[in-house]
Amino acid sequence: MALSQHDLLRLLESLRSADGLELVRGVAERMLQELIEAEATARIGAEWNEHTETRTALRNGHRDKTLSTQAGDLDLAIPKLRSGSFFPALLERRRRIDQALYAVIMEAYVHGVSTRSVDDLVKALGADTGISKSEVSRICQDLDGQLTAFRGRPLDHVRFPYVYLDATYCKARVEHQIVSRAVVIATRITEDGGREVLGVMVGDSETEVVFWTEFLRHLRERGLTGVRLVIGDHHLGLVKAIRKVMLGAAYQRCRVHFLRNVFSVINKEAAEMAAATIRTIFAQPSADAVRTQLDTVADMLGKQFPKVKEMLLEAKDDLTAFAAFPERHWKKIQSTNPLERINREVKRRTDVVQVFPNDDALLRLVSAVLFELHDEWIAFPRRYLPEGSMDQLYPAKLPESAPALPNTTNTPAD
Repeated sequence: MALSQHDLLRLLESLRSADGLELVRGVAERMLQELIEAEATARIGAEWNEHTETRTALRNGHRDKTLSTQAGDLDLAIPKLRSGSFFPALLERRRRIDQALYAVIMEAYVHGVSTRSVDDLVKALGADTGISKSEVSRICQDLDGQLTAFRGRPLDHVRFPYVYLDATYCKARVEHQIVSRAVVIATRITEDGGREVLGVMVGDSETEVVFWTEFLRHLRERGLTGVRLVIGDHHLGLVKAIRKVMLGAAYQRCRVHFLRNVFSVINKEAAEMAAATIRTIFAQPSADAVRTQLDTVADMLGKQFPKVKEMLLEAKDDLTAFAAFPERHWKKIQSTNPLERINREVKRRTDVVQVFPNDDALLRLVSAVLFELHDEWIAFPRRYLPEGSMDQLYPAKLPESAPALPNTTNTPAD
């Protein structure tokens, strides 16, 4: 939309009377507004009150938007359409997470499965009059290409001695029913001490044995090698899948999740005492001392809590697997805590949607969250384990398929 002579004179007068920063802010605000209006005209195919054969929609007022810049907050007006939605490419959300959340919300809205919170978000995004299925499809296609490439990228560029696995659960519609879906996430520590996101998969939480096996095989097919320890919770089927797929790798049961399991079989009054006693296992100075302390703690707690003694002895190999690795790594490989931040961010985003319209929508949003975190780790590298300490994991003469560790097997499980 071209500026009229009157508008130009008003703008010139305002620039003369403004200070430096206010001048920049005023110019930027007016320029952005004009660009937004021009893009809306191109999208609609007609100017205000213009009748053309190329018109595809009608304007329906504006919604306010504040854009924060170094020159200050710019007060802009985003055109609204009577059908469909419009958001200027100039201001388009750059983060994949925001794009994915937008796509999921729109998809839920189109398929009629939105909740009150989703409806509110739809209105906040300026689509209170609806959005077409073709628009949703376009948004999703733009994202799916790069997210699919991220999930399937090769993993053979470096060895990954430590792999963290965990699952969180979200609601999605499957065959017109709302069911719980497992979201499995894997991250790893590279042999130079850095971190990367390995992958993610969404599947049936009721078939975890098959699900975990499929997920781990997918990682191996992409080139995952050199794994010496897998750290995870005691999910149904996870241990069996590790034995079957990750040959030569040990399994460390997450100490934090184990303590939660203990709390479920003792009274609340004794919980802190029992936890403090169990934590002494992980504070020992040597591998032998760690395993000896577990037996000692089992006997101590067994007098009052026989079930806890049984749990400790049964999980001994899995709880103490970390002790076979360099002592400088112990605190980092005793639990899945490195995944906690990721899970919190995933839940923060998925809780907005509450119920996903399908598995693809859920996978799209979670993949976007992981992609952003992965990029952050690569762009701003921080050594997660001490420099030089990783050399002990791969002695020069040791083949990549190293002998099995205490709680591993070198033959596939049946």
